[in-house]
Amino acid sequence: MALIALGVCGGIGAYKAVEIARGLQKRGHDVAAIMTRSASRFVGPVTFEAITHRRVITDQFAEGANSDIEHISLATDAALLLVAPATANMIAKFAHGIADDFLTSLYLATRAPVLMAPAMNTNMLDHEAVRANMATLRTRGTRFVDPGDGYLACGWVGKGRLAEPEEVIEAADAILRPSATLKDRFVLVTAGPTFEDIDDVRYIGNRSSGKMGYALAAEAARRGARVLLVSGPSSLPVPPGVDVVRVRSADEMHTAVMGQAGVADVVIMAAAVADYTPRRRAGGKIEKSDAPLSLDLVRTRDILAELGATRGASANSVIVGFAAESGDPPVRAREKLLRKKADIIVANDIRRADAGFDADTNAVTLVTPEGDEDVPLGPKAQIASLILDRAEARLHRVAAN
Repeated sequence: MALIALGVCGGIGAYKAVEIARGLQKRGHDVAAIMTRSASRFVGPVTFEAITHRRVITDQFAEGANSDIEHISLATDAALLLVAPATANMIAKFAHGIADDFLTSLYLATRAPVLMAPAMNTNMLDHEAVRANMATLRTRGTRFVDPGDGYLACGWVGKGRLAEPEEVIEAADAILRPSATLKDRFVLVTAGPTFEDIDDVRYIGNRSSGKMGYALAAEAARRGARVLLVSGPSSLPVPPGVDVVRVRSADEMHTAVMGQAGVADVVIMAAAVADYTPRRRAGGKIEKSDAPLSLDLVRTRDILAELGATRGASANSVIVGFAAESGDPPVRAREKLLRKKADIIVANDIRRADAGFDADTNAVTLVTPEGDEDVPLGPKAQIASLILDRAEARLHRVAAN
């Protein structure tokens, strides 16, 4: 989604910057780490290299670093400069325009938004000089993530510890999130598996974690939509700004979706809904025996097919389906697109270990009436953004006709 220059300064909070880098990646961003000399005494550069898959910048005059004037190149490409932890020293350098290392030079060269997450001793944070420097930076548009209260590395208790990684990640993401392109729109997303109960103990389920659906719901909310997430069993946290209806079975998901789909502008069926369910659920627990056990399974209702059929010819909404296949996904997805009257089918190959069920990444093919679009392996948040881009484009086309 965006390239973030992550500046890491010297302080015990530097270890949290590793979590921040990973969290930003999970939201689909690319991260380039810049470490001050002091930061390297707390966390090794190799840690950030392993996570970001980029060379970590530690020295403005490292061999080869100036072949393309690296701080200028990164200053041009970065969509955000995030400094976490930001020490009193770095805040002062930014405020007074001192450029004596790579990070400070990058600050002066970039025109990207700047976000700083201060971390320091309580008295340092409250010192008049630090407060004046932060005030100066605020007048220039720099934003801050307030430090938290608690035990500090120096042994004191008070305000000054680096904010929790998720707070910093959310603040960075808020700056980078797209404009409210789905404002006043209603997006319905399904996610996760369904569990079809055999008795009070056992059920038939699948390996879906819900990660793709939750990423889609989060992205729709970031674009200003009113989002309803119909979720099968999942341990994932509900994204900010998203309403959730929790269901267990395919029948419960059918009821929840069909009750809201008629007023939705976009319906995204990312859930792995069971195709079959036991004809009868046994009461209590089926006791084991030496005899074979047979289950009488019946087809569940096809929610995606019903959505396409009930929408009719005067379609004013967009329907997105998913096809998890083990052989030639695009071909099967196109058959599904036509048969179920959807607008987009997202096809993925379940045989890939690095994509699909329970993975943080995915590689898909977007199948539409106009053709196929191959999307290479990337974070599910990044895939979600692209799917929403295509759904928005179709929604605008529908509104124009």
